[in-house]
Amino acid sequence: MHRVAISSTGLFTPPEVITNEELVTAFNAYAELENNKHAAEIAAGAFNALTPSNVEFIEKASGIKRRYVMNKSGVLDPKRMRPLFVARPDTEISMMAEIGVKAAQDALDKAGKTAADVDGVICAAANMQRPYPAMGVEIQTALGVQGYAFDMNVACSSATFAIEMAVNAVRTGSARAILVVSPEITSAHLAWKDRDCHFIFGDVCTAILVERLDLAPPGAFEILGTKLLSTFSNNIRNNNGFMSRAEDRDPEDRDQLFRQEGRKVFKEVCPMAAEHIAGHLQSLGLTTQQVRRFWLHQANLAMNQLISRKLLGHDASLDEAPVILDEFANTASAGSIISFHRHQADFKPGEVGVICSFGAGYSIGSAVVKKL
Repeated sequence: MHRVAISSTGLFTPPEVITNEELVTAFNAYAELENNKHAAEIAAGAFNALTPSNVEFIEKASGIKRRYVMNKSGVLDPKRMRPLFVARPDTEISMMAEIGVKAAQDALDKAGKTAADVDGVICAAANMQRPYPAMGVEIQTALGVQGYAFDMNVACSSATFAIEMAVNAVRTGSARAILVVSPEITSAHLAWKDRDCHFIFGDVCTAILVERLDLAPPGAFEILGTKLLSTFSNNIRNNNGFMSRAEDRDPEDRDQLFRQEGRKVFKEVCPMAAEHIAGHLQSLGLTTQQVRRFWLHQANLAMNQLISRKLLGHDASLDEAPVILDEFANTASAGSIISFHRHQADFKPGEVGVICSFGAGYSIGSAVVKKL
């Protein structure tokens, strides 16, 4: 069995930004159009008037201040309220594969590696652009990786679940190195017309190079252990899929996009995540006090504050539990990886950290790492 390391990470950041102020202006214009359209029904009590959004509500509810997106003009159009993408012919690289390649190449460059050093690609994301051919195979081929690739979806825990798959492949010797790529174009499955969640998501792509320790560059992080957990819940759900057509569903039906029971998720997931992390550390002979930093899933600031408080017994500092949520918003499975990517350069040899994600499923995945 081989020891395994994270050799590097890569990041692709979309070129466009939507601030909370821009988002609120667009949503409120949409709400006004809808309320005017249904004025008679509202007066008769047959239609619920839409409530305007505001910046204070968004930041208090989530801690989010802005988000990166692949397209902002469509999102900010009150008559559209969704991204405006141009369909690409099958002969061109798809959007998810394109940003996946960019993030993966960034990771390879940082580690001083090439596609020839990699034996597999896992495309791990909350939503795939299409059922098949696999996005992972398209990314693999575009990079020039000789080996295999596949897609996997465990919602916001996709990246951490894929890390375990990669670790197992490398540890057993079936691969020297695996790239875990998470192209999250979450703007396409967000209900921008829903005041309760229209601010939540942003687009991004991350990549993680998981490699045999003896092949890893200096300064890599050894993966001491991974742990996964899942239990079924309907509190975060998206019903859109290939069967929707056969069911004669309207694409505008609310359940065809992301939806959640936010308060239930907060109440149920926070203790689960804290217990999961503490148990994982204990199984490795470690305590929370020995952890230098927690790179947590970036869904909601209050959730992270409560989880870290349960673990540490005090309010975590930004050094103990970094926040990238204010800049990127919720980027599904990529959030904890962005946090790790941005906040690990100051680690000293021997220091330990925890990467952890949690989301729909429910699903929780963690990786305990040590700086070499």
